[in-house]
Amino acid sequence: MKYSRIVLLALFCTLVACNFGAKQKKESALTVKNVPKVVTADIEAGIKANIAEKVEEGGGYFNMTTEEGKELRLQLVRVHTEYLSNLGPQRHFACVDLADISGDVYDVDFFLDGDPGSMNVTQTSLHKLNGKPFYSWKQRKDKTWYRMPMENASSDLLGVKEGEDNFEFHYMVTLPELKEQARIWIPVPKTDRFQSVVLRDIKVPTEHQLLYETYYGNTVLYMVLFPEHSGAEVELVYDVVRQEKKPYEEEGSPSRYLDANLLMPVGDRFQLLADSIIGDKHKAGTIMKARALYDYVIDNMRYIKAGKYGTGDATYACDALSGNCTEFHSLFISLARSADIPARFAVGASIPSDRNEGGIDGYHCWAEFYAEEKWWPVDISEANKYTALSTYYFGRHPANRIEFSKGRDLQLDPGPQIGSINFLAYPVMEIGDEPAFPKTFFSFFRKNQE
Repeated sequence: MKYSRIVLLALFCTLVACNFGAKQKKESALTVKNVPKVVTADIEAGIKANIAEKVEEGGGYFNMTTEEGKELRLQLVRVHTEYLSNLGPQRHFACVDLADISGDVYDVDFFLDGDPGSMNVTQTSLHKLNGKPFYSWKQRKDKTWYRMPMENASSDLLGVKEGEDNFEFHYMVTLPELKEQARIWIPVPKTDRFQSVVLRDIKVPTEHQLLYETYYGNTVLYMVLFPEHSGAEVELVYDVVRQEKKPYEEEGSPSRYLDANLLMPVGDRFQLLADSIIGDKHKAGTIMKARALYDYVIDNMRYIKAGKYGTGDATYACDALSGNCTEFHSLFISLARSADIPARFAVGASIPSDRNEGGIDGYHCWAEFYAEEKWWPVDISEANKYTALSTYYFGRHPANRIEFSKGRDLQLDPGPQIGSINFLAYPVMEIGDEPAFPKTFFSFFRKNQE
């Protein structure tokens, strides 16, 4: 997100905040000379150095105080490299996740002044708690931005574009060092009734082939790589027109979506929990039972990227009651299937609604359940972040997203040594027989800008 206008040597620049993009449009009234060029690596080093200094001064913790007077003892979790921004001469922005000793994770915005190797923090702001923002941002006609209380924020500032969205999407992978033969599998989004996807450009370092996963209908790009491909870049560029998804009919029996997956068990503890949640609604319709499970996950899960998050392990989610979107939806799916409600998983990326270009903070996943002869989309982790939209996300997926793949435990031929793929959002890669995790980055450019 972007911050308010600041005058610096008659230079007007728009400050960028955590969810408002890494790319700036700058207008300058005069030329500033002899200012060192700053790249995002310099800003990352600068914010890490400032945090390390404060941690040393704070006895091993980065200390902050909330507006309510609560003392926080924080430790660095990660720097959001996709949102590091150079805001103008000697003015920079960084967004950082810091975990409190209580287990809560705070998203903190930092503004810095200075040159590479000598940057100082000038402003610090607590932006989110466990993924839930304290405020949103709104753009003025002059392209500057200001804070807006969450209760006054419109749906587009809460992550939702209704109707249709039209954007260019970049899926970029940087290969690691390869000392022996390697293989990589990358999801390729496909056109369906809710998204039109055209692969406009592809950049690969060697021959590739497309694999077709038949159970869920996924398409996957596959390459065999060699040491000479070390450090090479892979880039897939798509033109996407996406429709808002509402409850819809689909041919075929939904019964196969009652079966367990490796990390989404069915029955036993999940059936007992689902029964207790549904309670006296057992005689009610399927939609009411699904809503009870949906509300339970919203009310009891905390969105925290810590611990064993990101695997979509429903058992872990049930025990820890925390995680990211994969834990939220895996728990819901296990509970729904245990209550005899077909439910299924999909993953892709959520396109920011509050800006028109820039980096994207990783993948996003969601779920659907079957009731009244229709598939009902749900997005429980987003509903957990924005409670004002909990009703919207029960039966809706906004237009501003792209779906990469469907399902869990994907079987491919040729496939990786690990066997089935848990889910496919980031590339799956093996160097020899060992898994590898190449650097992956998503970005977008919205075409129907207002």
